[in-house]
Amino acid sequence: MERAGLKRVQQSVAPRFERTRRFRAYQSWVIPGLLQSDAYTRAVLSTVAHLRDVPDDIDEAVAVRMDRQRVLHSGDHRFAMLVEEWVLRTVIGDCETVAGALGHLISVASLPSVSLGVISLGTPRGAGWPVESFTVYDDAQVNVELVSAHLTVTQPGEIAEYTKAFAELSAIAVYGTRARSLITAAIDDLT
Repeated sequence: MERAGLKRVQQSVAPRFERTRRFRAYQSWVIPGLLQSDAYTRAVLSTVAHLRDVPDDIDEAVAVRMDRQRVLHSGDHRFAMLVEEWVLRTVIGDCETVAGALGHLISVASLPSVSLGVISLGTPRGAGWPVESFTVYDDAQVNVELVSAHLTVTQPGEIAEYTKAFAELSAIAVYGTRARSLITAAIDDLT
């Protein structure tokens, strides 16, 4: 799909985002796409385009992803998002881009439809070890982000494994004021 450009990839997921009511996303690499700022999305997609040598339609792809964020504000969608603390501290683009993205993250995390959990550095793991980034769409599908591709999981038993992993990771995350403190500490460390 990327050979035709990143805009097409961004457009292809729009119907799934519209029909999904319960999103559960775990990100161990970057801020989740639905919670990204414009500049951060541009930096992420520019890196993808460069690494995969795909057509440069970054402006169009960013516009599509930003438009998709309207699901955060409409309908009865619910978003449970988890990120590893190191995601907050990874410089994508430059420090200004990341600081803006983290400020945006604080803003969207305050929406009533969004629950943001951060798994702190140094948290004892037990069963909730870091895994590949994934998103659960209702209980119907899981998309897994791999280096070379996205894997789509639709078998109920496999979906159950991801929902269990999400629950275990959720249990060790911090939320609310504690999560915001980790985000603001990451912003402070950028300056």
